[in-house]
Amino acid sequence: MQFKELAAARFSVRQFRDRPVGKDNVDMILEAARIAPTAANRQPQRILVVSEAEGLAKVDACTPYRFAAPLVFIICYDKNECWVRSFDGAHSGEVDASIVTTQMMLQAADIGLGTTWVMYFDPARTREEFALPANIIPLAFLPTGYPADDAEPASYHHLRHPLDRLLL
Repeated sequence: MQFKELAAARFSVRQFRDRPVGKDNVDMILEAARIAPTAANRQPQRILVVSEAEGLAKVDACTPYRFAAPLVFIICYDKNECWVRSFDGAHSGEVDASIVTTQMMLQAADIGLGTTWVMYFDPARTREEFALPANIIPLAFLPTGYPADDAEPASYHHLRHPLDRLLL
């Protein structure tokens, strides 16, 4: 499949099969995260891989949107490792972790797995449940697994603004 086809076909999966994701697939997704571009190649991304029952219960305590996925990546960044723009002090953490999350989603889709980018989570609870130090900032939960046979995109998934609306 060509990239444009993959990007267009990928959708947020909200129904998963009760089937674990194998280590080889997890490793492929993590490799996509490892090689993702980051500002000044600082690589501030830090990722929790959650697939055991105890960890998944912690995820459920932080967000109602796990969708019974058998695997959840929690993508974070280390604020002490981010590149900082000298003009205004803005740091690259959110952008870097977003690029990482996108590459993980696309890699998962490429190998037949579904994901949903979840930003609806309680950061304080996430810190507490996963004992994250103050410098580690959670950005996204990425429920991951094999899509259920009846999983389908949201009705509005294919609606896109025309290209001229994107341009200033």
